[in-house]
Amino acid sequence: MTCGTHSEAVPQDVRPDVGAATDLLGAGADTAHDYLEVRGLRVSFDGFVAVDGVDLTVVQGDLRFLIGPNGAGKTTLVDAVTGLVPAGGSAQFGGTELLGRKVHRIVRAGVGRTFQTASVIEGLTVLQNLDIAAGSRRSALRRLRRRTGVDEAVELALETVGLAHVRDSLAGVLAHGQKQWLEIGMLLVQDARLLFLDEPVAGMSQGEREETGRLLRTIADHRTIVVVEHDMEFMRSVADSVTVLHQGRVLSEGSVADVQADPRVVEVYLGTPAHTKED
Repeated sequence: MTCGTHSEAVPQDVRPDVGAATDLLGAGADTAHDYLEVRGLRVSFDGFVAVDGVDLTVVQGDLRFLIGPNGAGKTTLVDAVTGLVPAGGSAQFGGTELLGRKVHRIVRAGVGRTFQTASVIEGLTVLQNLDIAAGSRRSALRRLRRRTGVDEAVELALETVGLAHVRDSLAGVLAHGQKQWLEIGMLLVQDARLLFLDEPVAGMSQGEREETGRLLRTIADHRTIVVVEHDMEFMRSVADSVTVLHQGRVLSEGSVADVQADPRVVEVYLGTPAHTKED
């Protein structure tokens, strides 16, 4: 399944600035230990097992895509790790156990996510959305002080996600792709070190998808990223590695080429057994 087949180019002034991204994320920051390690993750609803003993390890620099047919357990897995649904097993990030924690404590542990529908505040400007998000990492004293300027992190985020030219526009008037970029920017100013992105290029033009892929590649050099995606073309062009879920379990995992060549994956997606050359 692919989305956003339009091919119009993205104007230069709305393109994500990877140089600003490097400044914002801190090229010299030591975050290599901030990897995600999930072991035996299990989620059930009234006897229905949605996630069944999933193991998953994602390290910084490995842009991981999580794919699978509808109902495979992808979103439920993310919901469990981010505290939205109870789960058994273990999910650690940077050595901190996430399961059993409240959502706000998971956010403070450096975990952020986006949803299929961007959760920006449409009645506020782009700048205000980013400023509110940045407030989560300010001390109580700093929040009480009157500020005369814009935080450097917010300025860098505006450049990073290509929205500096619309900083004073209401978020509600942004194009769909721009709202997705704004939401990613909001995670960055929160200093999220583990990012779960849910179908980040759905509805985007081809040009927007290419720029989003370029942005994610830059972020992945400094952060741990898991992308839940249905767009196979985007996955093939951007992903470092892929985990395929089916019926709540890991069906296949490896490079894009390895996963695409796995006959079990072909069968799940096409609904028919994959035949080998010997057949």
